[in-house]
Amino acid sequence: MAPPKRMVALGAICTTAIFQVQHIPSAPAKILASNRCTVVDGMAISAACAFQKLGGQATVWARVGDDPEAQAMRQALAAEGIDPNGLFTVKGTQSSHACVVVDAQGQRLVVPFHDPQVDTSASWLPLQDLSNVDLLHCDVRWPEGAETALRAAQAQGVLTMVDGDVAPQEVLQRLMPLADYAVFSDAGLLAYTGLHNVQEALRTVAQQHSRHVGASCGEDGYYWIENGQIAHVPAPRVDVVDTLAAGDVFHGAFALAVLEGQDITSAARFACTAASLKCTRFGGRLGCPSRAEVLLALEQSS
Repeated sequence: MAPPKRMVALGAICTTAIFQVQHIPSAPAKILASNRCTVVDGMAISAACAFQKLGGQATVWARVGDDPEAQAMRQALAAEGIDPNGLFTVKGTQSSHACVVVDAQGQRLVVPFHDPQVDTSASWLPLQDLSNVDLLHCDVRWPEGAETALRAAQAQGVLTMVDGDVAPQEVLQRLMPLADYAVFSDAGLLAYTGLHNVQEALRTVAQQHSRHVGASCGEDGYYWIENGQIAHVPAPRVDVVDTLAAGDVFHGAFALAVLEGQDITSAARFACTAASLKCTRFGGRLGCPSRAEVLLALEQSS
């Protein structure tokens, strides 16, 4: 049996309290939650957890505060099978927190807090460890770290993927050209290009990238450029409970499928199915399905 594929995921990490409500009212208001949970997450971290749960082996590189919360984060990741040794303590700072309110349609309000005193330096990154992994996946929430790691991965011949979510255009312009697999959200792609149509924006970005450019478009599935043409895999129709971390699950699943040798169409179908199943469950990335569940759903759909 072949050893599992290995991924390093770099980005922001936080402890998130998620509350489920019937609807999100306008302020001022008070509303009772029907469910709640707490999860250690972040875009790249959730992708790493999905990669791990679906059959890979993941390590995360991220900055944490000098507080008890950081140890709880390490323990939470270790419980998922994730190697937490890449969490770096920034002295004299607080770990990140977020509050998320999810309504009955699965849409959400996200309120994060990141300590503005956290050092952005990437000098501590164990870049030599990249020689032991198959892919580096970065989100766009720590640009200095992402750029440093992406350039090091390129120099070592390691595949790279960047989650092109909404961010300042300058950040996207720094990071996305460094990705072998530039996998945007639809909103991130439009922010990057300044255009208003996903397919037009994909064609524009593909002229600047030698490998893969695609966009995850929620319930509309995944679009990408293949042989100069637009290709598309639709997302399965599901009863949506919670969309939080669905895009991150997509990234983790897509990365794993590509590394395992699936063609892009098959990898996109696998990832869309994983992300859609996640949307049927409350709890952000905690709703990521198992590999067996994804394969069963794919079999049933075919």
